[in-house]
Amino acid sequence: MLRTHTCGELRKSHIGKSVILCGWVHKVRSVGSKLTFIDLRDRYGITQIIIKGKTEAKLEYCIQVKGKVAERKDKNKEMETGDIEVQADKIRIFNESPPMPFDANNEKVDEDIRLKYRFLDLRTEKMQKNLTLKHKLYSAIHEFMNKEQFIHIETPILAKSTPEGARDYIVPSRVNPGKFYALPQSPQIFKQLSMVSGFDRYYQIARCFRDEDLRADRQPEFTQLDIEMSFIEIEDLQKLIEEMFKHIFKEVLGISLKTPFPRMSYEEAMKKYKRDNPDIRKNKNDKDEWAFVWILDFPAFEWNEEDKRFYAVHHPFTSQEDKSDFSSNEKIKKIKAKAYDLVLNGSEIGGGSIRIHDSEIQSKVFNTLGINDKEAKEKFGFLLNALSFGAPPHGGIAFGLDRITQLMAKAENIRDVIAFPKNQEARDLMMNAPSEVSKAQLEEAHIILKSELDEYLKL
Repeated sequence: MLRTHTCGELRKSHIGKSVILCGWVHKVRSVGSKLTFIDLRDRYGITQIIIKGKTEAKLEYCIQVKGKVAERKDKNKEMETGDIEVQADKIRIFNESPPMPFDANNEKVDEDIRLKYRFLDLRTEKMQKNLTLKHKLYSAIHEFMNKEQFIHIETPILAKSTPEGARDYIVPSRVNPGKFYALPQSPQIFKQLSMVSGFDRYYQIARCFRDEDLRADRQPEFTQLDIEMSFIEIEDLQKLIEEMFKHIFKEVLGISLKTPFPRMSYEEAMKKYKRDNPDIRKNKNDKDEWAFVWILDFPAFEWNEEDKRFYAVHHPFTSQEDKSDFSSNEKIKKIKAKAYDLVLNGSEIGGGSIRIHDSEIQSKVFNTLGINDKEAKEKFGFLLNALSFGAPPHGGIAFGLDRITQLMAKAENIRDVIAFPKNQEARDLMMNAPSEVSKAQLEEAHIILKSELDEYLKL
C-alpha cells in the first residue's frame, strides 16, 4: 500500500496511529540542522510533516512519508489538518522536480506560461477547486436526470457538415477521397432523431466544436448539457429546468434558489436593457446574487440586407407560433419563434426551442432561408424523412456547462474551469497544436496544401 490516508483527512482522532502519506512538497523550512518542516500536498489538502535533521526533498518533489500522527503544538486554524502533524520515520522520493517555471501563487503570471505548463498549473489550489466544482456539477446533473427518467444517449463525433451555423471543423476521410466529416457544433439533429425513435427523455453531456473567434467565455471545443423531450410545451420544459437548477445549486453550492424564474420577452429585454441577455441583478458587480431570467418571444427570422435573405435567429429546426404567415417578407419578419434562452447574471447559459415535427413545415422553413429542395434533401434528407414517420411534438434546450461552471466558480475566464483549454488563438500551447503533419499523412487523406499547389503551378 503506497498510502493509508490522504493529506486532507487526518484529525485528532488519528493521533498515535502509524500512517503513510503521498503527495507533493508544497513548502520546506528548516530549523537549523535539527528539524525540517514539510507541508505535504495532494488534491485533498495539506499535512505538516516533521523530519529530524535535513532532507533531500525539495519543492514539488513527489514523495512518500511514513510516520506517526502527533498533536501539533502550534495549531493552524486555517488548515483542516491544523490540529495534527506527522512525525516522519522514513521519506521516500518517488520523483524529483526541477525548479518551477513560474510562481504558482502569483496570479499575475502570464497566462501563456500557465497554459504551456498546464500540468503544473492544474496543481494549484484554484484549478483543483474549480475542476472539483465542475465534477460536482456533472454529478448533480446525472443524479437529477436519472431521477426524472431521462436516458443518456451518446451521439457521433464524426458527423455531417450542415449550413446555417458557425464554421465547422472538418475532418478528411481517408477511405472516401474528397469527402469530409464535420465535428458536431451540437447534437441537435441526433437528439431530434432520438425523439422520433421513441426515447422521449434524452440527455447528454456532449463535446461540441465550433471554429469561431474566441472570447473570455468561449472555446473552440466545449461541453454542453443537451436535453430533449417529447410531448411537451414551453412551460413543461421551463418547470423541469428550474427544478434542475434548484437541485444543482443546492448540491454544489448549498444555495436555495427561488422559482419560478422571471420571464421577459425579447422585445422588453431589448427596450429596457438594449440586449437579449439582460443582467437583472440589483447590483452589475454582486457575484453572490443569482439572477435567472427566461427570454421568450424571439423573432423567428432576421433579414440580412447584404445578401438579401433570411436567417434563422436560433436555428432552422425551431418551431414558430401557430398559424404563422409566410406569404410575404414583411409578414415573415413578424413571425415569433417558440424559442427561449435562459440568462444568468447577464450571461446566456442556455437556449432552446420547441422543434418542428412536421416535414412539410420544415421544408417551408428551409425555403424561407433560401435552402432549396435539392439542397435540403442533400443536407437534411434524413431528418425530413424521419419526421414523416410519426414524429412526436418535441422540444429541448442546451446549456454551456463550461460557462455555468465559470459563473459558479466566480472565475474571470472560461479557461480557468477547463482542464486543458486553448488560448485566444485557439492553440494548445502545451501540446503545440494545431501542428503540421507529414506529407505521407496528407497524401493518405488525399490533401494537397495550397502552398504546395501554388509551387507546383509555377513549375
